[in-house]
Amino acid sequence: MKILCIADHIDPRVYSCNIKTRFPDIDFVLSAGDLRLSYYDFITTNLNKPLFFVFGNHRLKGIEYYKKDYGVESYMRMHKKRQELAVGATYVDSKIVKEKGVLIAGLGGSIWYNGGKNQFTEFTMFLKMLHLLPRLLWNRIFHNRFLDILLTHSPPYGLHDKKDRCHRGFKVFRLFMKLFKPAYLVHGHVHLYSLEDKRKDAFCDTMVVNAYNYCIIEL
Repeated sequence: MKILCIADHIDPRVYSCNIKTRFPDIDFVLSAGDLRLSYYDFITTNLNKPLFFVFGNHRLKGIEYYKKDYGVESYMRMHKKRQELAVGATYVDSKIVKEKGVLIAGLGGSIWYNGGKNQFTEFTMFLKMLHLLPRLLWNRIFHNRFLDILLTHSPPYGLHDKKDRCHRGFKVFRLFMKLFKPAYLVHGHVHLYSLEDKRKDAFCDTMVVNAYNYCIIEL
């Protein structure tokens, strides 16, 4: 099974009329955030494959259609607007979904650094993680594993993150990997400018992957 992972930057190799010939055997797509919703619409329309996404800390236009606490209108009205957008992608923040037998959870957003939208402290991200706990336990009982892929925007602390406040990773993601042992943690947020920058790192039983631009993982 091949999974196309994207984040942070619209890559011309993906945003291309040749996308179907360039990625002919992709099973589904994961986005780690900081991308326009219209980009997802292009990908799902041309590949005709499911796309699952979380929001990051930038390019948040449309987030109010998915998170009711950001909207000034009623949630039902926002839900109707989200349907009208028809971006063809599934929002998985604080949720767990199953696609072709693969269990996927989402924890979007970045570390709190200036009080902007979709920023979280370690404690509030921990609360988001607890929200997943009932379904994780359900998975363990009925699927013999907690999770296959954790989709985040920020990296774990000490793995692919930076020293500045904005790009610091979450310590709670390290705890998540130790407890629930997903095969992959796919993140964005940290741009890769050099061939020396690491895209993949192993932590416990999890392969941590930076999806900046795009990459392909296999299960």
